[in-house]
Amino acid sequence: MAKNVLLTGGSGFIGTYLTHVLIENGFSVSVLSRSDRNNTDFITYYKWDLDHNYIDENAILNANFIIHLAGEGIVEKRWTEKRKKAILDSRTKPIELIYSVLQKHNKLLKAFISASAVGIYGAVTSDEICTEETLPANDFLGTTCQIWEDAAAKIESLGIRTVKVRTGIVLGRNEGFLKKLKPSFKLGFGAILGNGNQYLPWIHIEDLCTVYLKAIQDEQINGNYNATVLDNTTNIVLSKTLANFYGYSIWLPKVPDFVLKLILGEMSVAVLNGQRVSSEKIKKASLNFQFDDLETALSRCIS
Repeated sequence: MAKNVLLTGGSGFIGTYLTHVLIENGFSVSVLSRSDRNNTDFITYYKWDLDHNYIDENAILNANFIIHLAGEGIVEKRWTEKRKKAILDSRTKPIELIYSVLQKHNKLLKAFISASAVGIYGAVTSDEICTEETLPANDFLGTTCQIWEDAAAKIESLGIRTVKVRTGIVLGRNEGFLKKLKPSFKLGFGAILGNGNQYLPWIHIEDLCTVYLKAIQDEQINGNYNATVLDNTTNIVLSKTLANFYGYSIWLPKVPDFVLKLILGEMSVAVLNGQRVSSEKIKKASLNFQFDDLETALSRCIS
Protein backbone atom coordinates (compact mmCIF):
# COMPACT_ATOMS: atom_id res chain seq x y z
CA MET A 1 0.00 0.00 0.00
CA ALA A 2 1.24 3.48 -0.86
CA LYS A 3 2.51 5.51 2.07
CA ASN A 4 0.24 8.42 2.92
CA VAL A 5 1.27 12.06 3.14
CA LEU A 6 -1.11 14.45 4.90
CA LEU A 7 -0.91 18.11 3.87
CA THR A 8 -2.08 21.21 5.66
CA GLY A 9 -2.43 24.09 3.20
CA GLY A 10 -2.81 21.51 0.44
CA SER A 11 -5.05 23.69 -1.72
CA GLY A 12 -2.55 26.58 -1.91
CA PHE A 13 0.08 27.28 -4.56
CA ILE A 14 2.81 25.09 -3.07
CA GLY A 15 0.41 22.45 -1.76
CA THR A 16 -1.30 21.96 -5.12
CA TYR A 17 1.99 21.53 -6.95
CA LEU A 18 3.43 19.30 -4.24
CA THR A 19 0.35 17.07 -4.34
CA HIS A 20 1.04 16.24 -8.00
CA VAL A 21 4.70 15.56 -7.26
CA LEU A 22 3.85 13.21 -4.39
CA ILE A 23 1.32 11.28 -6.45
CA GLU A 24 3.79 10.97 -9.33
CA ASN A 25 6.26 9.47 -6.84
CA GLY A 26 3.87 6.80 -5.64
CA PHE A 27 2.44 8.37 -2.47
CA SER A 28 -1.21 8.69 -1.56
CA VAL A 29 -2.16 12.18 -0.43
CA SER A 30 -4.59 13.45 2.18
CA VAL A 31 -5.54 17.10 2.52
CA LEU A 32 -7.09 18.93 5.45
CA SER A 33 -9.91 21.17 4.25
CA ARG A 34 -12.25 23.65 5.90
CA SER A 35 -15.06 22.70 3.51
CA ASP A 36 -16.57 19.38 2.46
CA ARG A 37 -14.86 18.02 -0.65
CA ASN A 38 -15.27 14.81 -2.58
CA ASN A 39 -12.40 12.36 -2.53
CA THR A 40 -10.64 11.40 -5.75
CA ASP A 41 -8.73 8.27 -6.73
CA PHE A 42 -5.53 9.81 -5.35
CA ILE A 43 -6.59 12.40 -2.77
CA THR A 44 -8.57 11.95 0.44
CA TYR A 45 -10.01 15.05 2.10
CA TYR A 46 -10.52 15.43 5.84
CA LYS A 47 -12.33 18.22 7.66
CA TRP A 48 -10.74 20.60 10.14
CA ASP A 49 -11.75 23.88 11.73
CA LEU A 50 -9.03 25.88 13.47
CA ASP A 51 -11.50 28.39 14.91
CA HIS A 52 -13.17 25.59 16.86
CA ASN A 53 -10.02 23.52 17.47
CA TYR A 54 -11.48 20.64 15.47
CA ILE A 55 -9.63 18.12 13.32
CA ASP A 56 -10.76 14.75 12.00
CA GLU A 57 -8.40 12.50 13.93
CA ASN A 58 -8.46 9.89 11.16
CA ALA A 59 -6.43 12.29 9.02
CA ILE A 60 -3.57 12.02 11.52
CA LEU A 61 -4.00 8.34 12.34
CA ASN A 62 -3.91 7.30 8.68
CA ALA A 63 -0.85 9.39 7.84
CA ASN A 64 2.72 8.17 7.53
CA PHE A 65 4.08 11.68 6.94
CA ILE A 66 2.67 15.15 7.58
CA ILE A 67 3.73 18.27 5.67
CA HIS A 68 2.57 21.52 7.26
CA LEU A 69 2.19 24.31 4.70
CA ALA A 70 -0.79 26.24 6.08
CA GLY A 71 -0.44 29.91 6.94
CA GLU A 72 -1.91 33.31 6.18
CA GLY A 73 -0.01 35.31 3.55
CA ILE A 74 2.65 37.59 5.03
CA VAL A 75 2.13 40.47 2.59
CA GLU A 76 -1.57 40.10 1.81
CA LYS A 77 -2.82 42.78 4.21
CA ARG A 78 -1.45 45.54 6.45
CA TRP A 79 0.08 44.33 9.71
CA THR A 80 -2.48 45.41 12.25
CA GLU A 81 -2.23 43.68 15.63
CA LYS A 82 -5.19 41.53 14.60
CA ARG A 83 -3.48 40.61 11.34
CA LYS A 84 -0.22 39.75 13.10
CA LYS A 85 -2.09 37.41 15.41
CA ALA A 86 -3.81 35.76 12.42
CA ILE A 87 -0.45 35.25 10.70
CA LEU A 88 1.02 33.60 13.77
CA ASP A 89 -2.04 31.56 14.77
CA SER A 90 -2.51 30.19 11.25
CA ARG A 91 0.98 28.67 11.47
CA THR A 92 1.03 27.43 15.06
CA LYS A 93 -2.55 26.32 15.76
CA PRO A 94 -2.44 23.53 13.15
CA ILE A 95 0.69 22.13 14.77
CA GLU A 96 -0.92 22.27 18.21
CA LEU A 97 -3.94 20.31 16.93
CA ILE A 98 -1.73 17.74 15.23
CA TYR A 99 0.42 17.43 18.35
CA SER A 100 -2.61 16.81 20.57
CA VAL A 101 -3.83 13.93 18.36
CA LEU A 102 -0.39 12.36 18.07
CA GLN A 103 0.09 12.52 21.82
CA LYS A 104 -3.42 11.25 22.59
CA HIS A 105 -3.02 8.14 20.42
CA ASN A 106 0.71 7.66 20.91
CA LYS A 107 1.01 7.86 17.12
CA LEU A 108 4.49 7.89 15.59
CA LEU A 109 4.89 9.43 12.15
CA LYS A 110 7.80 8.61 9.90
CA ALA A 111 8.41 12.36 9.66
CA PHE A 112 6.81 15.73 10.32
CA ILE A 113 7.91 18.40 7.84
CA SER A 114 7.00 22.01 8.42
CA ALA A 115 7.35 25.03 6.21
CA SER A 116 9.23 27.95 7.71
CA ALA A 117 10.74 31.05 6.12
CA VAL A 118 14.00 32.91 5.69
CA GLY A 119 12.18 35.71 7.48
CA ILE A 120 13.56 34.10 10.61
CA TYR A 121 16.78 36.01 9.87
CA GLY A 122 14.85 39.27 10.03
CA ALA A 123 13.85 42.12 7.76
CA VAL A 124 17.36 43.37 7.03
CA THR A 125 19.48 44.21 4.02
CA SER A 126 23.07 43.11 4.40
CA ASP A 127 25.82 41.34 2.48
CA GLU A 128 26.10 38.90 5.37
CA ILE A 129 25.19 35.36 4.32
CA CYS A 130 22.70 33.70 6.66
CA THR A 131 23.05 29.99 7.41
CA GLU A 132 20.93 27.66 9.50
CA GLU A 133 23.18 28.59 12.42
CA THR A 134 22.40 32.31 12.17
CA LEU A 135 20.43 33.49 15.19
CA PRO A 136 16.77 34.47 14.67
CA ALA A 137 16.02 38.18 14.53
CA ASN A 138 13.83 39.83 17.15
CA ASP A 139 11.58 41.70 14.70
CA PHE A 140 8.07 40.55 13.74
CA LEU A 141 9.18 38.22 10.94
CA GLY A 142 12.00 36.69 12.95
CA THR A 143 9.86 36.19 16.05
CA THR A 144 6.97 34.72 14.07
CA CYS A 145 9.22 32.17 12.37
CA GLN A 146 10.92 31.28 15.65
CA ILE A 147 7.57 30.60 17.38
CA TRP A 148 6.47 28.64 14.29
CA GLU A 149 9.56 26.46 14.49
CA ASP A 150 9.27 26.09 18.26
CA ALA A 151 5.77 24.70 17.73
CA ALA A 152 7.19 22.13 15.30
CA ALA A 153 9.80 21.20 17.90
CA LYS A 154 6.96 19.89 20.10
CA ILE A 155 6.33 17.23 17.46
CA GLU A 156 10.02 16.37 17.58
CA SER A 157 9.73 15.89 21.34
CA LEU A 158 7.47 12.91 20.64
CA GLY A 159 10.38 11.11 18.99
CA ILE A 160 9.33 12.01 15.44
CA ARG A 161 11.89 13.07 12.84
CA THR A 162 11.13 16.73 12.24
CA VAL A 163 12.30 18.92 9.36
CA LYS A 164 11.80 22.69 9.01
CA VAL A 165 12.14 24.10 5.48
CA ARG A 166 13.04 27.79 5.51
CA THR A 167 11.79 29.14 2.21
CA GLY A 168 12.32 32.39 0.36
CA ILE A 169 10.28 33.77 -2.55
CA VAL A 170 8.78 30.90 -4.54
CA LEU A 171 8.69 31.32 -8.32
CA GLY A 172 6.06 29.46 -10.32
CA ARG A 173 4.05 29.85 -13.49
CA ASN A 174 1.33 32.44 -12.93
CA GLU A 175 1.35 31.74 -9.21
CA GLY A 176 2.84 32.98 -5.95
CA PHE A 177 5.14 36.00 -6.02
CA LEU A 178 5.11 36.37 -9.80
CA LYS A 179 1.33 36.42 -9.91
CA LYS A 180 1.42 39.75 -8.07
CA LEU A 181 4.12 41.25 -10.31
CA LYS A 182 3.03 39.97 -13.71
CA PRO A 183 0.11 42.36 -14.46
CA SER A 184 2.13 45.58 -14.07
CA PHE A 185 5.30 44.22 -15.70
CA LYS A 186 3.38 42.73 -18.61
CA LEU A 187 1.79 46.12 -19.31
CA GLY A 188 5.18 47.85 -19.22
CA PHE A 189 4.75 49.48 -15.82
CA GLY A 190 7.29 47.49 -13.83
CA ALA A 191 9.23 49.50 -11.26
CA ILE A 192 12.03 49.11 -8.74
CA LEU A 193 10.96 49.26 -5.10
CA GLY A 194 12.89 51.45 -2.69
CA ASN A 195 16.58 51.67 -3.55
CA GLY A 196 16.35 48.23 -5.15
CA ASN A 197 19.39 46.88 -3.32
CA GLN A 198 17.42 44.55 -1.07
CA TYR A 199 18.31 40.91 -1.71
CA LEU A 200 15.55 38.53 -2.78
CA PRO A 201 16.25 34.92 -1.79
CA TRP A 202 14.21 32.79 -4.19
CA ILE A 203 13.54 29.20 -5.26
CA HIS A 204 11.64 27.68 -8.17
CA ILE A 205 8.54 25.70 -7.18
CA GLU A 206 9.91 22.52 -8.78
CA ASP A 207 13.06 22.70 -6.68
CA LEU A 208 11.09 23.43 -3.53
CA CYS A 209 8.93 20.36 -4.09
CA THR A 210 12.10 18.32 -4.59
CA VAL A 211 13.27 19.53 -1.17
CA TYR A 212 10.04 18.31 0.44
CA LEU A 213 10.27 15.00 -1.39
CA LYS A 214 13.87 14.61 -0.23
CA ALA A 215 12.79 15.34 3.34
CA ILE A 216 10.29 12.49 3.13
CA GLN A 217 12.53 9.93 1.46
CA ASP A 218 15.85 10.56 3.20
CA GLU A 219 15.79 9.60 6.89
CA GLN A 220 19.05 11.50 7.41
CA ILE A 221 17.30 14.80 6.74
CA ASN A 222 16.53 16.35 10.11
CA GLY A 223 16.32 19.85 11.57
CA ASN A 224 16.46 23.21 9.76
CA TYR A 225 17.23 23.66 6.05
CA ASN A 226 17.33 26.80 3.94
CA ALA A 227 15.54 26.30 0.63
CA THR A 228 16.73 29.25 -1.47
CA VAL A 229 19.22 29.98 -4.22
CA LEU A 230 22.24 31.94 -3.04
CA ASP A 231 23.02 34.45 -5.78
CA ASN A 232 23.09 38.21 -6.18
CA THR A 233 19.42 38.69 -7.00
CA THR A 234 18.20 42.02 -5.69
CA ASN A 235 14.99 43.87 -6.39
CA ILE A 236 16.83 45.75 -9.15
CA VAL A 237 18.07 42.53 -10.75
CA LEU A 238 14.66 40.84 -10.60
CA SER A 239 12.82 43.90 -11.89
CA LYS A 240 15.18 44.45 -14.82
CA THR A 241 15.21 40.75 -15.72
CA LEU A 242 11.43 40.53 -15.58
CA ALA A 243 11.00 43.66 -17.70
CA ASN A 244 13.45 42.25 -20.23
CA PHE A 245 11.28 39.15 -20.60
CA TYR A 246 8.45 41.43 -21.66
CA GLY A 247 10.66 43.30 -24.12
CA TYR A 248 11.38 46.63 -22.45
CA SER A 249 13.71 48.36 -20.01
CA ILE A 250 12.55 49.82 -16.70
CA TRP A 251 11.56 53.41 -17.40
CA LEU A 252 9.50 54.37 -14.38
CA PRO A 253 11.29 56.01 -11.44
CA LYS A 254 11.98 53.96 -8.33
CA VAL A 255 9.11 53.80 -5.86
CA PRO A 256 10.46 55.72 -2.83
CA ASP A 257 10.67 54.12 0.58
CA PHE A 258 8.31 56.66 2.12
CA VAL A 259 5.58 55.89 -0.43
CA LEU A 260 5.75 52.17 0.32
CA LYS A 261 5.75 52.87 4.06
CA LEU A 262 2.71 55.10 3.61
CA ILE A 263 0.85 52.44 1.62
CA LEU A 264 1.96 49.32 3.46
CA GLY A 265 2.71 50.56 6.95
CA GLU A 266 4.95 48.30 9.04
CA MET A 267 4.61 45.57 6.41
CA SER A 268 6.85 47.64 4.11
CA VAL A 269 9.89 46.11 5.85
CA ALA A 270 9.12 42.83 4.07
CA VAL A 271 9.35 44.64 0.72
CA LEU A 272 12.21 47.04 1.41
CA ASN A 273 14.55 44.54 3.06
CA GLY A 274 15.94 41.12 2.25
CA GLN A 275 18.61 38.60 3.09
CA ARG A 276 21.35 36.59 1.45
CA VAL A 277 20.73 32.99 2.47
CA SER A 278 22.96 29.95 2.04
CA SER A 279 21.56 26.60 0.85
CA GLU A 280 24.87 24.78 1.39
CA LYS A 281 23.37 22.44 4.00
CA ILE A 282 20.75 21.03 1.64
CA LYS A 283 23.37 20.66 -1.09
CA LYS A 284 25.53 18.63 1.28
CA ALA A 285 22.55 16.31 1.58
CA SER A 286 23.02 15.49 -2.13
CA LEU A 287 20.28 17.76 -3.40
CA ASN A 288 21.12 20.23 -6.15
CA PHE A 289 18.63 22.70 -7.53
CA GLN A 290 17.60 22.31 -11.15
CA PHE A 291 16.97 26.04 -11.42
CA ASP A 292 19.80 28.03 -9.85
CA ASP A 293 19.87 30.80 -12.44
CA LEU A 294 17.25 33.55 -12.29
CA GLU A 295 16.76 33.89 -16.05
CA THR A 296 16.34 30.13 -16.48
CA ALA A 297 13.86 30.01 -13.62
CA LEU A 298 11.85 32.94 -14.96
CA SER A 299 11.78 31.48 -18.46
CA ARG A 300 10.20 28.38 -16.94
CA CYS A 301 7.55 30.53 -15.27
CA ILE A 302 6.66 33.00 -18.01
CA SER A 303 4.93 31.80 -21.14
